[in-house]
Amino acid sequence: MDSGGLSCGNEVSIRRSTAVDIDVLMGVYADARRYMRLTGNATQWTGGYPSRAIVERDVAAGNSYVGIGADGEVLMVFSFFVGREPNYDRIEDGSWPDDGAYGTIHRLASTGRMGGMLRRCVDFCFTLADNIRLDTHADNGPMLAAVGRLGFVRCGIIYVDDGTPRVAFAKRRPAVPYSAGRM
Repeated sequence: MDSGGLSCGNEVSIRRSTAVDIDVLMGVYADARRYMRLTGNATQWTGGYPSRAIVERDVAAGNSYVGIGADGEVLMVFSFFVGREPNYDRIEDGSWPDDGAYGTIHRLASTGRMGGMLRRCVDFCFTLADNIRLDTHADNGPMLAAVGRLGFVRCGIIYVDDGTPRVAFAKRRPAVPYSAGRM
């Protein structure tokens, strides 16, 4: 499927990030880290995570996306790729719903200037994959609430590269009801 851009309503479009976007993305991530601290999430995204090198790698691989408002302003950034996420190979306190192909959302951050960014991100990602997985820190209350509202299922606990635990979730694309009138 073409993932070059998609309009997701309320005048937000999603496109792949480019090298020109990197400074703006780093600012969005810095703001997100501050917001996490203000909302009681003091231990996720520490030490300047995600680093510029990680963001540059996401962009170069074609895995970084931005949500753009009608005025051209970046409203969110996230990484998405289809394929195996090594950190998801080991899951505790639960299991993945299936062993099928999946896409993974990582490093979602928004400017906070418009709500519903996770929903827009997920809607976009479902144009690229039928099964989506993501994880977040147990202290990330806003993300946990948003994931629950969108119908993600808690699957268990995974561990990220630095060895810290994350709550893992999965969701399969909702089936489109059959319409007898459609060919």
